Amino acid sequence: MKICVGCDHGAIELKKAVLEVLQEFSHIETEDVGTFSEASVDYPDIAQRVCQRIVSGEADRGIVLCGTGIGISIAANKIKGIRAALCNDVFSARMSREHNDANVLAMGGRVIGVGPASEIVRVWVNTEFSNGERHKRRIEKTMALENM
Repeated sequence: MKICVGCDHGAIELKKAVLEVLQEFSHIETEDVGTFSEASVDYPDIAQRVCQRIVSGEADRGIVLCGTGIGISIAANKIKGIRAALCNDVFSARMSREHNDANVLAMGGRVIGVGPASEIVRVWVNTEFSNGERHKRRIEKTMALENM
């Protein structure tokens, strides 16, 4: 599995921790698309870099980070084919995969600590979509909203 990771200037330290956690998994390849300094950047640009790789098939999933996780998750969800979930706890991370088949995880570098974020990433990576009929139906309806 390939996971693309990106952040704005508000989540540089969180991105470093996320990349370290992802190294624990031998079956995961990562790509870091920036940003690489604390100089101000626009989170929609980072969301676009990560999500383009998912939509094109270059990556299977993505992790996007900004100060709160809110802006970058909104930006990611504007991209056709993306289901980004802002998660601040392990339960939400698990449900985002089991019920929503989220292909992007969003978190906030100024909201969540490294310890909780690390556990969220581990759970999100290890949780598969439940494939239940009701979940598939709801995802199809949700994705159809992109065409409105």
